[in-house]
Amino acid sequence: MKVKDILNSEFTLVAGSGGIEKEISNVYVCDLLSFVMSHVKSGSAWITIQTHVNVVAVAVMTEISCIIICEGEKLDENAKVKADEENIPVISFSGTSYDAAIKLSEMIK
Repeated sequence: MKVKDILNSEFTLVAGSGGIEKEISNVYVCDLLSFVMSHVKSGSAWITIQTHVNVVAVAVMTEISCIIICEGEKLDENAKVKADEENIPVISFSGTSYDAAIKLSEMIK
């Protein structure tokens, strides 16, 4: 499944449109950046509530396919600029991380 395939009325692209052709192989949920860096698999859709530029840096370093920001949190403007530059799709989801993980898991299967 590609990033573009998960975009719908609940999952809205807010940055990084140049990366929507990336493949998603699994889902990872975590808010602690150092833990993400040491545990996430490349190709993951990363679910978090973090919104600052460092999430984009972590996504680039770990080859994450996209970042999904939950709970209606808004992406920081510096992070948006960096996500666009690095072609890291950032997606907004108004529900909880749990709800996002369930929905994505069902889509990826």
